[in-house]
Amino acid sequence: MPRIGRKEQILAAARQLFSEKGYHGTTIRDIAEASGILSGSLYAHIASKEDLLFAITNEGADAFLAALEPIAAGPGDPADKLKRGLIAHARVVADHLDAAKVFFHEWRALTDERRAVIQEKRDRYEAMWAAILEEGIRSGAFKPVNAKFARLLILSAANWLYQWYNPAGPLSPETIAEQFANLLLQGLSAERKEKGGTRHDDGNAHPGGDSRGNPAR
Repeated sequence: MPRIGRKEQILAAARQLFSEKGYHGTTIRDIAEASGILSGSLYAHIASKEDLLFAITNEGADAFLAALEPIAAGPGDPADKLKRGLIAHARVVADHLDAAKVFFHEWRALTDERRAVIQEKRDRYEAMWAAILEEGIRSGAFKPVNAKFARLLILSAANWLYQWYNPAGPLSPETIAEQFANLLLQGLSAERKEKGGTRHDDGNAHPGGDSRGNPAR
């Protein structure tokens, strides 16, 4: 089993502490104690506390991009890409729960230049989701909904996974993501029986037949 280096020990401690206490609520002393070294010795490995925050958020941004890029650029219909994209997103969150919380909540604490680097990567990630949704709307695979609102809904649900996901629970990240995708693709509305026929998704009653007007047998 490979030995974990001191820098990785410090990063691991920072991930957990930033996740639990927030970036501003965590001190250099906290990180040093959790790493098992003296505060002064910490600066032999890092230049500042912000170095750790940038390393964690940049690692998270790269992980999300690497997971979605081959799906967005590869073959497959939009519905398949949406489902596989959600599964990939959920897997990144589940594999990096502490880092995911830091990435989603603490990145704005970075100074301007570093924050701009993370913002650019976040924008690229959201643009890939927008492209998948717009492709689906354009092809007729998805309803002509507002793509921005759809993207916000998808990422809000997926990003919040770190708050309640339990690695020891009965559901895998893939199963959860598939459930999310099915809800998004199929919706919550059920067919409603109405007098004289069945009301379908098109809102029209079809007396005694199916949605194409074929008579019932």
